[in-house]
Amino acid sequence: MSEQYTDEFLKKVLTQSKRVAVVGVSMNPVRPSYYVARYLSLKGFKVVPVNPGHAGETLFGSTVIGSLRDIEGQIDMVDIFRRSDHVPPIVDEALDCFPNLKTIWMQIGVEHPQAAEKARARGVDVIMNRCPKIEYQRLYGELRMGGFATGVISSKL
Repeated sequence: MSEQYTDEFLKKVLTQSKRVAVVGVSMNPVRPSYYVARYLSLKGFKVVPVNPGHAGETLFGSTVIGSLRDIEGQIDMVDIFRRSDHVPPIVDEALDCFPNLKTIWMQIGVEHPQAAEKARARGVDVIMNRCPKIEYQRLYGELRMGGFATGVISSKL
């Protein structure tokens, strides 16, 4: 059974998160990691795209970074778009690199209770199996199109 989170908790996380590292971001505009990162950047979050396969390229006006270790400055939230079995080293790296990290957010379908517990033991909030874009839209009244406003406009209208 998935963990439950109150709306107040989710709002607190979204409000306190200003700079977000999106681990596993895709350069492909039809991939969820692309349009979630794009949406967050359009909502005023400073998105730091992280993908070693695209390091040095530009996405949403920011340079794609190869790893969390290569990010300069503080990150408030790490949003993970990787398989659940890839989560522990990402959480370890995030905890090592960002002493003031506030949140580890694992996307829909991504859960790792042991990594979550490790982060929580260090005072970091953890959300698993949720999407910050969907939660933002739900909490701030922006949901449409059956619950998913992807920002993708079809040319076949």
